[in-house]
Parts: sequence; structure tokens; C-alpha cells
Amino acid sequence: MKKILKNYGFIITMLLGIIAGCVVGAIFPTVKDADGNLISAGATVLEPLGTVFINLMFCIVVPMVFCSICSAIANMDSMKKAGKIMGVTVGTFLVTAGIAAVIMYIVCRIFPLVQGQYEKTPGEIGETLGLADMVINFFTKPDFLELWSRRAILPLIVFAILCGFGIQMSGGKKTMTAKLLADLTGCIMNVVKIISYYAPIGFFGFFATLVATYGPTLIGDYSRTLILYYGLCFAYMFVFFPIYARFGGGKGAVKVMFKHLFKPAAVSFGTCSSVATIPTNMEEAEATGISKDVSNIVLPLGATMHMDGSAMAAIVKVAFLFGIFGKDFGTGEAILAIIVAIFSSVAMSGIPGGGGTGELVLCTIFFPDQMAIAYPIAIALGNLVDPPATMVNAAGDYVVSYIVARFVDGKNWLKKQQKKK
Repeated sequence: MKKILKNYGFIITMLLGIIAGCVVGAIFPTVKDADGNLISAGATVLEPLGTVFINLMFCIVVPMVFCSICSAIANMDSMKKAGKIMGVTVGTFLVTAGIAAVIMYIVCRIFPLVQGQYEKTPGEIGETLGLADMVINFFTKPDFLELWSRRAILPLIVFAILCGFGIQMSGGKKTMTAKLLADLTGCIMNVVKIISYYAPIGFFGFFATLVATYGPTLIGDYSRTLILYYGLCFAYMFVFFPIYARFGGGKGAVKVMFKHLFKPAAVSFGTCSSVATIPTNMEEAEATGISKDVSNIVLPLGATMHMDGSAMAAIVKVAFLFGIFGKDFGTGEAILAIIVAIFSSVAMSGIPGGGGTGELVLCTIFFPDQMAIAYPIAIALGNLVDPPATMVNAAGDYVVSYIVARFVDGKNWLKKQQKKK
């Protein structure tokens, strides 16, 4: 029993926090009058408990992302190895996101999401960004200080990669800068461990607020879509994650993967943020035996680019809106939707709820004449499916590191690590 509590005590505590939050949220839901005015806040008064946790994670994650990526590249034996990891990582992200999007499209064709007429809520839509502006904003910032924000994680990663290669050109791990970055990364990870002790309380506040706010909606008009999406997310994790792990780690990898998968899955589901899950993924990758050369690049990069769950969510939103507007979600539209889902999912990372950017991209492309109707509906769906989408995104980062490790450290990398233990 002592061994079980030592190994799984923290996970059990997190589960208890989640369950307790759901129960409290169900008992004390928010209450509104016929005009939508708030009568009782219910369990949403507990939201600050969750906000404290995610704010702490966001504060530590920005310096951690920069130091870990920059240090990983700077301390590698050669620039060739760093380039190989980057290439394999991005390629793997695109392939798995494509698989997820195609699966979701097939399921949406078999099980139509819209059975009747939904209330179409009008809304005002502001000006949308052009393609050039979106590319600029995704990958760069006009000022150095703007990089140090969770809302600029992707530009920060680009800058960290450039700095890492710059240090490589100056002497790599022999330089004082590379040694300083490696030391900073280790210190930051210890801070993460301290913050993680507060996680169960944070999860309690998050889930109490989630259930109190969305409880009625979850069993309303959108229930069919939510049940299908939530079910498919868990099915994807239990069917495709083992396939990815087996391919990347060989025999025995699936067992190891499931041993370490729950914690990042729970953190991402509770915080709705891939970025906030990076520290947890780092811990589990280290415990698995994945080399820091791989994990320090794959995991932070995955938080902004590996979006299997978001790609599936994009297909769900498009399919749902096609049904509402009485249009056929045919093959031509599906191909475009899958391409858009893969690349627009980058816009939805790093921030809980995605800030509506991904929804705006989808609606601008597929429903330009019905933006006032389509956008609010897409936003609502985005908020409701965000927890499982983020869970697949972030937990998938950990699983994908198996595949990258295979191509970088050899197909028997996991066996070698198991023998060391």
C-alpha cells in the first residue's frame, strides 16, 4: 500500500480533486433568469482556485520554453542532429493531425451531427486578419518584450531555435551560455514540481466552474455533438496512441506509455492548455527515458504545433455548421476542411479556449456570408469541446516523442533505457 501511495498518490489526489469539483458544480450550478441575467453564481465562485494554478503554470512556462529549447539545441553535439529532430518532429505532427482530421470527418459522415433546426444567434463580427498578417503574427513579434508572453509562445519558440543555433555556431555546449541555459532549465523544472503540489486544488476549482457553467448546455441541443466528440477523443487516445507508441518505442512501449500518460492527460483536461501541460510532459518524458535532446524540443514545439484534438474539433465545427445551414459536407469541402484544420489548429494553441482565432479562420473560409451566425456557434462549440481537444493535443505530445526518439536515438532506445533501470 505504501508503494502504491508513493507511486500513484499524486494521481489519486488529482482524481479526487476533479471528482469533487464535478460534484460541487452539479449541486451548485449557475442560475439565470429568462433574459440571461445572472441570479446565482453557484460553484463558479470557486474559479479563482483554478485560475491561481494556471497563472502559476503560465508564469513558469514562458522562461521554461525558451531555456529548454535553446539549451537543447545549444548543447547538442552537432547542428545536424538538431535539424534532424526538428524535421522529424514537424513531419510527425502533420501526419498525426491529418489522421485525426480524416477520422473525425468519417465519423461525422456516418453520424450526422445536426438532426433538427438550431437557434441561430446573430452577432457582430469585426475585421478579419489577412493571410500575410496571420503568418507574421503567428511566427514573429515586433518587439522583444512581446515575446515574453504565453500569447506569443510560437514566436518565442522560433526565437529560441534561432538563439540555439546561434550558440551552436559559437561553440555549442563548450560555451558558458550553453552551460548557463542547461542549469537554468534544471532549476526551472524544480520550480514546476513545487507548483504541481497545488494542482489538486486547482483542478477542484476548474471542474466545479466548468460543470456549474456548462451543465445545462451539455445536456441540451449540442449534446449529440459533444457525446460524439468526447467519445472519439478518448477512443483516439486508446486506439491510436498505442499504435504511435508501439511504432516509436517497440515491444513493451504501450505499457510504458499508459503508465505515464494519465498525468499529462489530466493536467491538460483540467487546464485546457497545451502550454500549461509542458512541465508535466517534461517530467513524464524524463521518467520514461526519452533523451532531453528530444523532449526539450518536441514537447514545447508540440504545445504550439501538435494539435490532433484541435484538428478534430475544427472538423466537428465545420460539419455542425454545414448541417445547420443545410449544406452537404462533401468530399471537396472535406479535403479543404482537413487542410485548414491541420494548419489553423496552430492558432488555437497555448491559450485556454483558443481565443476564437481558429473559429474565425474556419468561418471566414467556409461561411463568409453567414459570419454573424456561424462565428458565435463555432465559439460555443469550441468552448465546450476544449477540454478533450486539449487532452488529445497535449497528451499526444508525450506520445509523439516516442516516434521522434526512434528516428533520432534508434528503434531500440526504450529497451536500452529499461535495461539501465
